[in-house]
Amino acid sequence: MDALDEAHCNGELEIGLKLGFSELGLEDESETAAIEEAVKVLLQSLGEDSTREGLRKTPLRVAKALREGTRGYRQRVKDIVQGALFPEAGLDSGVGHAGGAGGLVVVRDLDLFSYCECCLLPFQVQCHVGYVPSGKQVVGLSKLSRVADVFAKRLQDPQRLANEVCVALQNVIKPAGVAVFLQSWHIPFPEVEESCLGLISHPSKMDMQGWVKVSVCSGSGVFDNKNGDVWGDFLALLKFRGVNVEKNFIHSSSTHFWCPSRSLDAPTCNGHVSTKNVSNGRISSKTGPAYPAMITAVASILHSLGEDLLRKELVGTPNRFVQWLMKFNRSNLEMKLNGFDSGRRDVLKPNLHRGTGNVDEIQSELNMPFWSQCEHHLLPFHGVVHIGYFHAEGAELIGRSILQSIVHFHGCKLQIQERLTKQIAETVSSVFSKDVMVVVEANHICMISRGIEKLRSSTATIAALGQFSTNPDAKATFLQTISNTTASGG
Repeated sequence: MDALDEAHCNGELEIGLKLGFSELGLEDESETAAIEEAVKVLLQSLGEDSTREGLRKTPLRVAKALREGTRGYRQRVKDIVQGALFPEAGLDSGVGHAGGAGGLVVVRDLDLFSYCECCLLPFQVQCHVGYVPSGKQVVGLSKLSRVADVFAKRLQDPQRLANEVCVALQNVIKPAGVAVFLQSWHIPFPEVEESCLGLISHPSKMDMQGWVKVSVCSGSGVFDNKNGDVWGDFLALLKFRGVNVEKNFIHSSSTHFWCPSRSLDAPTCNGHVSTKNVSNGRISSKTGPAYPAMITAVASILHSLGEDLLRKELVGTPNRFVQWLMKFNRSNLEMKLNGFDSGRRDVLKPNLHRGTGNVDEIQSELNMPFWSQCEHHLLPFHGVVHIGYFHAEGAELIGRSILQSIVHFHGCKLQIQERLTKQIAETVSSVFSKDVMVVVEANHICMISRGIEKLRSSTATIAALGQFSTNPDAKATFLQTISNTTASGG
């Protein structure tokens, strides 16, 4: 390497370190800058000020997350596996399979995430990989996980992901056969207002319930025979870990259109963007959807990630992502207080005797669903809100629909969970009851991306005003009410 090349590489490394990229990502600064500019367009189109505190670094955070989350485009399987094949003789004679001569090897429960090619939102994957060694050699087990991660870190569909992992391992390791079984979970794609106002059923527990789940498999070599005993062995080893798959499942075909965002492709949702209007990362606004600047910005992001905008699976992706993002544009949103005047403080009849703080006067509304969009990473977070308040004697109870409307009003915009919790509490306090406590429980999609990959974590936040901030018994009673309800599945 000459001095000029060395200086160039050192410059790229410095840029990569400054931007926080992985060791494999000596990224092109111009591509990162292009993503940042596109994100600024999206923020401005949502009516946000990208220079305000909280959003100032959002374009860079989003760019870093997308580059990290799609680093698989810049990795080669051969580079990962090279040097990780080890001799293991196995049986020289006799009947049976062992070591490097036909003994099945399975690595289970590989937790991955990938970006959905239909909507650009991350989805979760649990991957199980098996292979039958041949040539009296085995591969380092960690390499199976790393190869799966290479293909997961691209815009993907579950079936394509399984196929690509299978083919890559078959070509590089040269085993007798490879089997891949994937379980994938995609967040639901609700009509946010309907789901948040309780018009459709939604899960209250903080788990994977309610997410779209698909299971897919792929096989090569000895696993080409869908009726072979080796498939039975593979599935039996998965069953040890609670993955109970019927053998006839391996005959199932690809799961097309598993992403719930495909429902947005209906004519009432403006349809796809014509491929005739896509060129070098730009989309003509003449026949595009209602938000041409945003569509062009998303197309620019895809182009900067190295994707082919003419690939048929990506034709409608910018439109779908924009439609998802516009669900959190609250410019025309109002709180529906069903006749309550937000300027009145007498709705609870304060001239009447207020409660003394006895715990039996606490009213509560639990497990009110919400969706919001993280302003730091432009990724959704969702969960449930619990509200407790002191009810004045003789005053009208606050209807659940009113409280749900308040939750929806504050959730349906770019947010952070701490602020959302505070705003809900302050609104209920100012309009209805100064003694209020709010607990928000949420799953954050950003926790499964950006290299963090904490797949089953959840976050809880509390805001306590009035007596709930001064009366420990009241606070403890409300928290116990939530605990009793969630523990019983209510």
